[in-house]
Amino acid sequence: MTATLGLGTYRCRDVAGAAAMAVRAGADWIDTAPNYAEGQAEQQLALVVPGTPGVKVSTKVGFLSTVTCDRALRAGVITASEAEDNYCLTPRFIAWQVSRSQRILGREPETVFLHNPEHGSMSAELKIQRLYEGFGALEQAAQEGRIRAYGVATWSGFSLGLFDVPQLLELAIKAGGRGHHFRAVQLPLSIVNLAPIAQALGGVGVLVDAAAAGLDVLASAPLHGGTVRDMVTPELAELIRPGSCRATAGLAVVASAPGVGRILLSTDSAQHWAQAVAAVEQHPAMSPDRLRRVVDVLGT
Repeated sequence: MTATLGLGTYRCRDVAGAAAMAVRAGADWIDTAPNYAEGQAEQQLALVVPGTPGVKVSTKVGFLSTVTCDRALRAGVITASEAEDNYCLTPRFIAWQVSRSQRILGREPETVFLHNPEHGSMSAELKIQRLYEGFGALEQAAQEGRIRAYGVATWSGFSLGLFDVPQLLELAIKAGGRGHHFRAVQLPLSIVNLAPIAQALGGVGVLVDAAAAGLDVLASAPLHGGTVRDMVTPELAELIRPGSCRATAGLAVVASAPGVGRILLSTDSAQHWAQAVAAVEQHPAMSPDRLRRVVDVLGT
């Protein structure tokens, strides 16, 4: 499977400009969240995406921006303690946020992710119960035609062992039956977050399980906020892909990971986007043997 590049808006300074740039360059997926860009990411995307039916948009629910928090409080869909935590995954709030995102974006999202469901100090058991209730709310939204699918976007849920793909599938079946709308997982993958790639090369782990279940895998933070550029030495870049620069070598590792279908890159630079497209989509994936050599050099 060949990975493709999508725009992630978490680190974009100018979300509307980045989206317009990516769309002009042929991007077909933009990922965002209501709390990105100081709570303005969806509003900025609304300047670009309503007239681009070929571009899929995913957003999230969970974290609250200041504006969202105030309006959710006035609407009575969050409690004072949830407002203080700036986070909520109750069914009532999810239904409200999905409708708000749809209204702001000017279209229904392709996918809505539960955003970092590992967040908070409650017990693991309660977090899993919260996940199940969130799946139920998103199933209802999908059945009503307000979203097309849903998923889980996590920073550390898999790595901490809070859940795995089989458990998420069990929750989805419990919430929506065999015809459930759970379709995707999003997680950080890079030479900094290398463990899922190493596991996949051994035939286990989240990437293998997601592929077996037919789930879309979206890799976030492929350059880990610029850290990857500093970690890739000239020698490592040559091992990964001869002639590549540090950033594109780092992207090549993620693009070669088994099961990864889409890589989310945050940039508003047309030059950086073109270089990333070339690294991800215009070169063959690294062979498993070469990828293993890279993993062995880096360690996990």
